[in-house]
Amino acid sequence: MSTSKKQFQTIDEYIATFPENVQSIMEKIRKVIREAAPEAEEAISYGMPTFKLNGNLVHFAAYENHIGFYPTPSGIETFKEELSPYKGGKGSVQFPIDEPLPLDLVEKIVIFRVKENLNQK
Repeated sequence: MSTSKKQFQTIDEYIATFPENVQSIMEKIRKVIREAAPEAEEAISYGMPTFKLNGNLVHFAAYENHIGFYPTPSGIETFKEELSPYKGGKGSVQFPIDEPLPLDLVEKIVIFRVKENLNQK
């Protein structure tokens, strides 16, 4: 049995490997990101669904009990107050699968990251 992760070519391929309830959650977060960053390109980076705009914008991924959202350390730091109810790290936050996603917050973070990436030299 191979221990390496499957290499996905598209976000659709990635999402399709999860149970329907998780697919639904991932499609919601994907839609919010797409609407907040319509110019961003979809990709797979680090084995995760990624949106790119002038570099990596945000990543997300599904796990057994949560959706990981990776808006870089600046995205976490800027919204640390709003993200405080959730587990997270320097550049990540975990949204429990059994709780509603904070889609308004995800949207605000993505808009922040778009401005940040577009202002890079």
